[in-house]
This record gives sequence, structure tokens and C-alpha cells, in this order.
Amino acid sequence: MKCVHLIYFLFFQVLSVFTGESKGLQERSDASANSFHQEVLNRPPTIAIVILVRNKAHTLPTFFSCLEKLRYPTDRISLWVRTDHNADHSSQLLKQWINAMSGHYHSIDVTYDKRKHEDDTAFEGETGPTHWPNSRITHVLKLRQKGLEYARKIWADFVLYVDVDNFLVNPDILHDLITQRRTIVGPMLNSTVDYYSNFWCAMTEKGFYARTEDYYPILYWRKLGSFPVAMLHSTFLIDLRRDESTKIQFYPPPPGYTGPYDDIIIFAIACQYAGVPMHVLNGKLYGYMLSPLDEMQTIETEVERMQHLRLECMLEDNRELPEPSSHIEVDLPPKDKAGFSQIYMINLLRRPERRERMLKSLEELRLQAKIFDAVDGKQLNDTYLFNLGVEMLPEYRDPYSGRSMTLGEIGCFLSHYFIWEEIVKEGYETVLVLEDDVRFDRGFRRRLDSVMDEVKRSQVGAELIYIGRKALKYKEESFLEESDQLVWPHYTYWTLAYIITQSGAKKLLDQKPLGKMVPVDEYLPIMFDKHTMDEWKLAFEPRNLVSLSVYPLLVYPMKYTGEPGYITDTEDSEVTLQNADPPEVREFTPQGPEIVKEEL
Repeated sequence: MKCVHLIYFLFFQVLSVFTGESKGLQERSDASANSFHQEVLNRPPTIAIVILVRNKAHTLPTFFSCLEKLRYPTDRISLWVRTDHNADHSSQLLKQWINAMSGHYHSIDVTYDKRKHEDDTAFEGETGPTHWPNSRITHVLKLRQKGLEYARKIWADFVLYVDVDNFLVNPDILHDLITQRRTIVGPMLNSTVDYYSNFWCAMTEKGFYARTEDYYPILYWRKLGSFPVAMLHSTFLIDLRRDESTKIQFYPPPPGYTGPYDDIIIFAIACQYAGVPMHVLNGKLYGYMLSPLDEMQTIETEVERMQHLRLECMLEDNRELPEPSSHIEVDLPPKDKAGFSQIYMINLLRRPERRERMLKSLEELRLQAKIFDAVDGKQLNDTYLFNLGVEMLPEYRDPYSGRSMTLGEIGCFLSHYFIWEEIVKEGYETVLVLEDDVRFDRGFRRRLDSVMDEVKRSQVGAELIYIGRKALKYKEESFLEESDQLVWPHYTYWTLAYIITQSGAKKLLDQKPLGKMVPVDEYLPIMFDKHTMDEWKLAFEPRNLVSLSVYPLLVYPMKYTGEPGYITDTEDSEVTLQNADPPEVREFTPQGPEIVKEEL
């Protein structure tokens, strides 16, 4: 009997051991499974990105640079790329980038131009590359539909449509869009046209744009969040995991559609027909876009817009477009002086951020300029000014405050004065002078060339030409005969940008203005005899500087008085004593003003 009990005891002991191990194995197996499922759940969703390219060689380097900088695992991204009917070298640039990046993404599905003839670059009925006949609209709708079908076929969780003239500068944009949990959501994009973006808050019954009270508060970030909109285009994300996404289509148009044959309108109406709302997200600065061209404009017009966008983005801290992708070879024209003997850019050494922005701007414009270190009013002293013979015009008082000149205004005058001296010394015929706070208008170089051609044809012997200024008597100005871009300037402020000839510089120097100094932007209109203060003018004779101004202007101030970030180094400085007695110690420093050490 004891033996039987012993056998049962041993049996259950062994059984318990195996059962325990089996339970442990099962627990470990369950934990592993849970861990695996958790890992799957935590893996970023898969995204298919649909990219259509036509005549965008000027945007592709920047577009792909933005794409490369997205903070999202590229092994979870598939690219579907189509390009056709190119009149530029878009296909070649696209191939460069695809070849360099083919191993970085989960997959890349791409097709290039398939032309029957070398000059097969237009759609049926197309009058030019910026014209959108119905044949082209249908082609784009079909391609977008194929991109959608591709995303569904590969079981992508999301599909992102992004035009290649849209630049997604926020690296977290995909994360932000996905976490909105919207079937269709797009980032609000900014453009150089104040009112233009990639959404409409409302549409008319016929499908056209309708203004609402919500548009500007969303556009200018007065309201933040995700907002339902009637129209979303250019860049948007579709959540393919949602059941209602199966109703979305680009082509064919909805049954019975009779609205405008426009690709973005047709898609918006199709989403309304399917009962799928669109949303726009504006919580952050997400990116920029180029405004559309009309059929009378050219690709060159958009090239200028692209350049202008890059220049405009340099105006704000942390808002610059990235440098072009290193995987694309960009052929830049050589830098030159645009036909001038010299180009000066005046900059204070203690304003390195302005210097850096101007250097980048000049690089973008392919302009070769000489940096002229400005005379800093904060470093001026009595000894230096006395030895230069600087004295204020006795009659001068600031027209607005009644004060004497500031040290900043004296430094500004001397900066321009020394440039005029160098022009005469070096024998320069024509010079462009730029201060470091200019904002270049669109098409700057093209318009500058046109202006100079017209100046030469006019034969008026212009010696000073404003290309940026503040016109105080513009109603009294008139156009130069047979010109639509040159005017005879009246009383004018600012010296932020002007063209000056050797004869003009000599006239300005011959008046020996350091001994009867007024602010430089007061001195110039005195010299072309359009100043309003007669008692000031009497100190300068003759007043025969031949002056013109460009209209519309080619440059503007980077910031205006009162705007956030506005800085003035002339007015916001110490006021000098008018015609002060000479100092007792008169040590002359020929290289420049004595430097007053200052903690920066």
C-alpha cells in the first residue's frame, strides 16, 4: 500500500513539474505574442506618397530636400512618381534623385516621359505649358486616381498627395496629420501672395471660391486647430484605414457633375458627394507653396516666383527653405555684377544676422557684391569726427522730433560718403548700393536689367536712380517721357538701395557735405533740388544732381516702423551735440574711428 502511494506521489510530482513548465512556456509565449502585437501597433503606419511632375526642374531640388528631411521612417514610405510632357529637364533631375534614393524607401514606383516625338511636350488643345485644357485636367485626374489605386493595392494605411511646388518645411508634418484622425486632412500652406493658400472655407453653388469670415483668421493663425473646409488641394493626406475612404475617387467625376472642369473642384465635389469631409490643419508653420500661373504666363515666371519665395523665407528666423538636395546636380549661372562697375552691400559688423541674410540673398540672385563695413555710430568719438571736419548744418533740425542728428545718422552718412569717395577714386562708371535691410521684389534681376536698358535709351544722363525709397511727394511726380517704369522723384526718404554714377558721386562730394551735414536721405533730395526746406537748400549750390526713381520699386524695407522685429540703427541712437567745440585731445586714426570696446 505504501508503494502505491509512493508511485502516485511521484507521478503527480512529475506531472506538476511538466505542467508548471508548460504553463511557464505558455505564459512566455503569450507575453511574446503581446509584445509582438504591441510592437506592430507601435510601428508607424505605412504611407504611399503620390508625386506628379511636369516642368518643375526649378522646384525639384528644394521639394526633394524637404522630403528627405521628414522625420518619418522611410522604410514605411512608398513613392509613386509619374512625369510626362516636360519641356524642361525635370525627368533628368528626377532620375538623379530616384537613383540616389532608391534604397532608402520601402519602394519607388516611377515612370518617365514616353514621347512619340521629341517635341511631344503638350496636351491636345494646349497653348503653352501653363495652359490647362480639359485634356490635361483629365490626364491629371486619371493619374491621381491611379495613385490612389496603387496605395490601396499595396495596403498602405495612408496616401499623401503633394505637389512638387509645395515645400513641407516642418519635419513632423506626417505625424501631425496622422494624429488628427481625419479621413482627409491637409496642412495649411503659405505663399508669397498674402491671401492664397491650399484651402477654401466655402464654395458657391457652381463650385467656385466663396469668401467667409473664417478664412483670414485661419490663414493668419488667429484661430488654431483643425477646421472643416469645402476645398483642400495641393497637399493632403487620406486615411485609407477608414471605411468611408473607399468612397473617395478622383476620376471619373461624380454622376451628373456639371460644374467647372477643374481638377481641384471636381475632387472637392466628389468628396462632398461621397460624404467625406475635408479638414485643414494650421497649428504650426507647415510649409510653403507657389501660387498658380495663368495661361498667359510662362515657366520663367514661375522660376522667378520660386526664387522670390526663397528670398522671402530668408526674412524670418527659422523659416528658410532648406538648401537644394545634395542628390540633384543644380547648374547655377555664374555670379556677376549685373553690368555695374561695382555692387556695395553696407552692413554693420554688429549685425551679423543681416549680413548672413544678405549674403544668402545675393547668392540666390547670383550677384557679386563687395561688403562695405558700415561706420557704426556707437563707435564714433569726438576726436574722429573733428579730424574728419564733421559739423552739423546749423539750420538742421529733424522735421518730426526737432532734434539734432544722432550718431547713428552720422555713421550712416559717412558710410555712403566713403563709398562715393571710392567710386571716384576707382573710376567706377556706375555702381549699385544696397543697405543690409532690403527686401527684393519678385523678378528683381529681370526688372533691374530692363530699367538699366531704359535709362540708357532715355539719354537723360541720370546720375542717381532710386530703386528703393520712401516717396513723400509722390503725387507731384511724373513719368519720364515714353517710360512706364521711371519717374522724376520728388522729396524722398531712405537710402536703402540706389544706383549712382561717377559724375553723381563727384557732385555729392564736391559740396563738401561733412562740414554742413544733414542726414544722407535729406542730402540727396537737396542735391536734385526737390527738398521742401529752402533754408537747408541754400547751403548747397549747385543742386543739379540728375535723379530718377524706378516705379514700381525693386526693393522695399525688410521691416517697417512698428512691425515686430523692426530695428533702426540711425534713429535709436545717441543724439550728438550740434557743432560742439573741438576736443582737447586730437589723435587722428586714418583707418577709421577709434573702436570703443563693448560687450555684445
